[in-house]
Amino acid sequence: MPLPDFIEIVPLGATPEVEITVPGSKSITNRALILAALAKGNVTLEGALWSEDTQVMVEALRRLGYAIDVRPDAGEPGNRTISVTGLGQAIPHGGTEELPLELFVGNAGTAARFLTAFLCLGQGVYRLTGVPRMHERPQAALLRALRELGYRIDSETDKLPVAIHGTGPSAGSCRVEIGESSQFASALLLGAGLGQWQVGIDGEAGAASPYVTMTTGLIEAFPSDGGRLAIEPDASGGSYFWAAGHILAADGSRPVTVARWPSSGWQIDAKFPAKLPLPGALSRRDDLGDSIMTAIAIAPLAVRPVRFTELGRLRVQECERVEALRTGLARCGAAVVESGDTLEIQPGTLHGATIETHDDHRVAMCFATLGLKVPGIRIKNPACVRKTFPTFFQKLAAPAPQGLGIKLLDGQGSPLEPGQLAAD
Repeated sequence: MPLPDFIEIVPLGATPEVEITVPGSKSITNRALILAALAKGNVTLEGALWSEDTQVMVEALRRLGYAIDVRPDAGEPGNRTISVTGLGQAIPHGGTEELPLELFVGNAGTAARFLTAFLCLGQGVYRLTGVPRMHERPQAALLRALRELGYRIDSETDKLPVAIHGTGPSAGSCRVEIGESSQFASALLLGAGLGQWQVGIDGEAGAASPYVTMTTGLIEAFPSDGGRLAIEPDASGGSYFWAAGHILAADGSRPVTVARWPSSGWQIDAKFPAKLPLPGALSRRDDLGDSIMTAIAIAPLAVRPVRFTELGRLRVQECERVEALRTGLARCGAAVVESGDTLEIQPGTLHGATIETHDDHRVAMCFATLGLKVPGIRIKNPACVRKTFPTFFQKLAAPAPQGLGIKLLDGQGSPLEPGQLAAD
């Protein structure tokens, strides 16, 4: 049974003491799927996230001709064990200019960017399309870099849809600007070994950008001749539960923790627990990745004003996230000032409101987290969490130790049963 159009969060009367499991990292899973396809032999990914974004990637690789086996994960219902038969340099052929091989990427930025570079290494013509929002999201810097390497990519807008004319490995060098997305650099680096590409990276701290260092670290650790790789839990997804424990605890304790918290250093959002209680200023570029949205959502509950800076990249993601957060918090009574790519949020008393999610999974999960403390918050289109965390509302509602034991209501105020909470 699908999720209803609205979910209302009922705050908890008592704070549970629980250790929650969260699904695997989306960022690592989709990088690992590309590397597994390029491997020389079978690679098994353990603890891989199974969500809309990763399913899009798996389906694209299957359409390209890769053999992929997907099995349940006994330890976490949001994960799968995924085995990929890598073909090394034998990238499957595409279509023709008249009849390109069509691949759909939804609104998955990782799939759109990583596949664009990956398909250049094939032979034939491929056409990538997505949902309307993905057709608005940046792609130009990546396309420029690939053209610099000698590849032909056709696009009327330098965004999706694109037609990629794969001609195989072609040794060369390029530079890519990652001010709009570090995924541009990661896409090139994932294919650089086979492509014999030398990649220079400009903007947003270049090669030291957190998600770029994730990519280089994963490439170094990957079993490229076949083997197994354990994918760590998603730190961005875990931030909601660290935040929940923080806003529900009256004494500064941490009653809610996340199991197997990442320690590899690959995920910048693994720093999130160390940012609680919130400091006076946080930077999206330097301090946190996607979890800065979680911090923004709970900032009105802080004991001091909090200033969030370098938020520009949030404007070109799944929705215009700066605006979505500002307007959503304002509906709840928060005092929020937007100046350039900065938000300054004052502490204050909040009230319930209906939150427009703009089909953005993180907007939905951020305000659902705030609803654990503030009565009357209603989330529109909660099923959008399927993009990266389909079991999110199940985690909220499940009794301890599997969840927080939150009561969730539908649009008519009726309690929702566990079977009604999966965003599949």
